[in-house]
Amino acid sequence: MAELEFDESLAASVQYNEDNIKTLKGLEHVRLRPGMYIGKLGDGSHYDDGIYVLLKEVLDNSIDEFRMGAGKKIEITLKEGTVTVRDYGRGIPLGKLVDAVSMMNTGGKYDSKAFKKSVGLNGVGTKAVNALSETFRVQSFRDGKTRIAEFCRGELVSDTDIIDGEGENGTITTFKPDNDPKIFANYKFKEEFVEEMLRNYTYLNNGLTMEFNGQKFVSKKGLFDLLNTKLVENPLYPIIHFKGEDIEIAFTHCLQFGEDYFSFVNGQYTTQGGTHQSAFREALGKTIKEFYNKNMDLTDIRQGIVAAIAINVEEPIFESQTKTKLGSKDMYLDEAGKDNVSVNKFVNDFVKEQLDNFLHKNQTVADILLKKIQDAEKERKAIAGITKAARERVKKVSLCNRKLRDCRIHYSDTKGDQDLKEKTSIFITEGDSASGSITKSRDANLQAVFSLRGKPENSYGKSRKLVYENEELNLLQAALNIEDGMEGLRYNKVIIATDADVDGMHIRLLLLTFFLQFFPDLVRNGHVYILETPLFRVRDKKQTFYCYSDEERVDAIKKIEKSGSKVEITRFKGLGEISPEEFKGFIGDNIKLEPVNIRKEDDLSHMLEFYMGNNTQQRQDFIIDNLVIEEDAPNE
Repeated sequence: MAELEFDESLAASVQYNEDNIKTLKGLEHVRLRPGMYIGKLGDGSHYDDGIYVLLKEVLDNSIDEFRMGAGKKIEITLKEGTVTVRDYGRGIPLGKLVDAVSMMNTGGKYDSKAFKKSVGLNGVGTKAVNALSETFRVQSFRDGKTRIAEFCRGELVSDTDIIDGEGENGTITTFKPDNDPKIFANYKFKEEFVEEMLRNYTYLNNGLTMEFNGQKFVSKKGLFDLLNTKLVENPLYPIIHFKGEDIEIAFTHCLQFGEDYFSFVNGQYTTQGGTHQSAFREALGKTIKEFYNKNMDLTDIRQGIVAAIAINVEEPIFESQTKTKLGSKDMYLDEAGKDNVSVNKFVNDFVKEQLDNFLHKNQTVADILLKKIQDAEKERKAIAGITKAARERVKKVSLCNRKLRDCRIHYSDTKGDQDLKEKTSIFITEGDSASGSITKSRDANLQAVFSLRGKPENSYGKSRKLVYENEELNLLQAALNIEDGMEGLRYNKVIIATDADVDGMHIRLLLLTFFLQFFPDLVRNGHVYILETPLFRVRDKKQTFYCYSDEERVDAIKKIEKSGSKVEITRFKGLGEISPEEFKGFIGDNIKLEPVNIRKEDDLSHMLEFYMGNNTQQRQDFIIDNLVIEEDAPNE
C-alpha cells in the first residue's frame, strides 16, 4: 500500500485555532447528527423511518408508566402530520418538566426504584423528539396542578410554570416532525405502521388499552395473539404458548423456508434480535434433540419456525440508541442485582422445562413436529449432492462474465455509517439494455445491478432443488448471499426493476414467487421493493414532466398547453428506452420504491396458488372479468 506523503503546505493553509473548537449547546448535537439518536431519517414510507422512532420514544415513556402500575390507557391521535399522546400515568414531576424533555442525560430512568425493567435508560428519548420537531408541546398533570412547556426545534418558546389545572394525572405530548429538507423532508405517517406498533405494545402489556384515532387495541393472550396475527401460512400444529416470570414464548412451524422471529425486551421490539433471540434458537434446538434422543441438524429443527419471545431485564444493554438489538448477557432478577443469571441460561432453563413437559403431554403435536423435521432433513440431503457443483458454477460465472455489476459498499459488512448501510441496494433487471442504462447512471458505491436472462422459472410448489438446478436463480441466490440465511445479505434493498408491460409484470411475479417460496424472510423483513419508473415523458422546449400515471400525464399536458407550446409525449414501454442521464433522476435521491409487504390477511398460500399455480381456467376467468384495455398514448 502506498505511503501517505507529509504535506507541510496543507497544514499551513488550513486554519486550526480556538475558533475551530466548538461546543454544542442544548439539543444542537441531536439536530446535527440525528442518525446517532434515531437511526435513519426517511420519509415515513418504511416502518423503521425516523418519524416512527419519534412516536416510539414518546410511547415508551407512557408504556413505562403502565408497567409501573400507573394508567391503563394511552390515547394517540394523528392529524395532518401532528401526533398527540395522552397517558394517565403519574405525570412528569412538574418542577423538572422542562429539563426532562430538553436537557440531555436527564430523566427518571436512572433511578431503578422509580422505573423497573424500563426500555428508556439513557435520558435521550423525548429530548430527541423535541430537537427534531418543528413544534413540541408537553403538559403534565399531577394532583390538581399542571405545567405546559412549548418548544420549536428544541428551543423553549413558552413555559407556564406550575399552575392550577384540572385533569387526570398523566402527560400529554404533542409533536410535529421537522419538515426541514435535512431532517424529514416530505414525510407522511402511514397509519398501518402506527397500528402495527400499537398492537405490539398491547401484546406485551396485558391489561393495557391503546386508542388510536378512536380505534382501540387490546390483547388478552399476549404473544399468542401476536403470533396468530403474524402467521401468513397455516400452522402445522396449534401455537405453543408459555408464560413465566419475566419471560414469554410462543411458536409453531409452517410449511415454509427460513425462520421468522419476533423478539422483545421490556416491551421494546428488537427487530435485529440479540442475545435473548439467539438463546431461544439454541435452547429450542437443544431441547428438541434431547426429547427425541436423535442427532438432528439444527437447521432441520428450525426450518419453517415462526416464533416470538419477550423477556424483561433490569437495565438492559442495547447495541444502539434505537434499541433494535439486545446486547445484555446477564439478567438481574431482583432489585439489589444480587441474584443474576446469564440470558442464555435463563432462556434455556425455561424452554427446556416448559417444552419438554409439553411434548410429553401432547403426543400428537410431538408426532407432527418430528415429521416436519424429518421432511426437512430429507430435502436437505436430496440437494446436498448438487449444491457443491452449483457453487462451483457460480464461482466460474462470477469470474468470467458481467452478470453482476457489484457495488463497493455492502449491507452485510458495513459497520460504519448506518445511513450508507441502509442505502445499499441491488437492481434486478431484465435484459442488457435496461441493465446497461441503470449501470451507467447508478451510484457505484451503493447500487449493484443484476441482469436476468429471459424469464425465471416458476418456482411455486417446487423444492429448493430447483434453485441449484436453475442457473439464473442459482446466480441470483449467490449474488444476494442468502443461501444460508439473511445474516449474509449483501444489500439492504432488493429492487425489482422490470419493464412496464405484460412481460415485465410476469417477470416481476416470477421473482416475487421465488422470494416468497424460498426466502420469505427477505420479504417479511422489508428488503424487497418494486422500482417505480415513469410511464410518460411530457415536454416542450422549456420544461419536462415525468409522469407515473395517466392522471399525471393529463395534468402535465394541461400545464404545457397553457403556455401555448406544442406538447411532445413519449410513452416509456421499456427501461432501456430511458437514457442513462434521465435514469439518474429515477434511481437517485428521488427514487420511487414500492415496498413489498405480506400480512396474514393476504393468505399467502392461496394467493400464490391462484396467481402462480395450475388453476388455469379459474385464473383465465378472473383476467377476462377484470380486463382493462389501455390505449397507447401518442408518441410524437
